[in-house]
Amino acid sequence: MTSPFEVLGLPVRFGIEPAVLETRWKELSKAFHPDRHVQAAPAERRAALNRAVGVNEAYRALRDDLVRAQTILSLRGPDASHQAADPALLMEVMELREGLGERKAQGDRAGIESMAAQVRGDAETTSATLAQSLDETDDLAAAHTALCRLRYLRRFLDEVELALEP
Repeated sequence: MTSPFEVLGLPVRFGIEPAVLETRWKELSKAFHPDRHVQAAPAERRAALNRAVGVNEAYRALRDDLVRAQTILSLRGPDASHQAADPALLMEVMELREGLGERKAQGDRAGIESMAAQVRGDAETTSATLAQSLDETDDLAAAHTALCRLRYLRRFLDEVELALEP
């Protein structure tokens, strides 16, 4: 199976600049757009359509840093996504959720926003650790740990968004 990095012709790196990713996607989307192959034989049109679909799927995968990290990890070694999360992380997230529930029940929007800001900062730090583990030190164990933490933090931030909806 071809990786999203191969499809887009990009190096296997976590720290891909969004502008570089988008530029490459646009170039390939234009080149393989089905409208450019209308006069081609049916097999060529199908191939172009399949390639265009593959380019779009690769772009969506690499645009999401969680999927991009998981893709890199799967390319570099056995999939460890099934490993149990660290109990300390689970406890931390449980406490965050309890705090969110309390603030939501109290109608404490400012408190929820403050929690969200702290967790966003933690997510940024965790993302930097993930980038370092994947792109600089090739420490797959640290990358798996950081990816797991980042997933939980993102899920919590999704819950915060729901809590802040009017």
